[in-house]
Amino acid sequence: MFLLIDKPKGITSHDVVDKVREIVGENPPKNTYSGGQVKVGHAGTLDPNATGLLIVGVGRDSTKKLSLITKDKKTYEAEVYFGEERDTDDDEGMVISKAQGVLAPSKEEIDLTLSNFIGTQEQIPPPYSAIKLKGRKAYELARKGKVVKLKPRKITVYSIKALSYSYPTLEIETIVSSGTYIRALARDIGKRLGMGAYLKNLRRTKIGNYDIKNAVALDELSKHNWRESVLEL
Repeated sequence: MFLLIDKPKGITSHDVVDKVREIVGENPPKNTYSGGQVKVGHAGTLDPNATGLLIVGVGRDSTKKLSLITKDKKTYEAEVYFGEERDTDDDEGMVISKAQGVLAPSKEEIDLTLSNFIGTQEQIPPPYSAIKLKGRKAYELARKGKVVKLKPRKITVYSIKALSYSYPTLEIETIVSSGTYIRALARDIGKRLGMGAYLKNLRRTKIGNYDIKNAVALDELSKHNWRESVLEL
């Protein structure tokens, strides 16, 4: 059994799992226990500052299927802010450079630049990520001031389009392969345009065929009603 959760801003994906485990544990279904507690997991991590669709599996059988769901295409709505680079590639980081004397790109330049990102390509993940280097998470090393150099990863951008644009803010919708960092995509869009850019806001709206429209807000779930939102994927 699965729950489609609309993750709020400011908490981790693991926080969502903990909350669901707490709710379900007060009124558990059969065959959900593992190691003395209800088995709960999620497919596809969202950063704390990101919102949107998180698929949560409840029970041993369901959590085993999450790795398959994680591989599905994902759809995001993102707000890209031009004119600055930040060390985390999002608005939580420190400013490391500011564009000086650059002209705001036209809508035509924006559209052309976005179209050039469509297809399979190599992407360098943000240094502040959970990718492991010699057994340590990259963000742990970056926070200690260590220079983090991550290898490029092959990703695919299936579609990307501007939803609205008023410099310095661009809102886009993009469908990407699993493993794509939208923070890195925002950074690279800025570089292609000859200026810095970072990800200001991010919302995931789809995982495969599962839509945020069918998700339930985390604060609306309780031990009394959570079964009403269960799906069998």
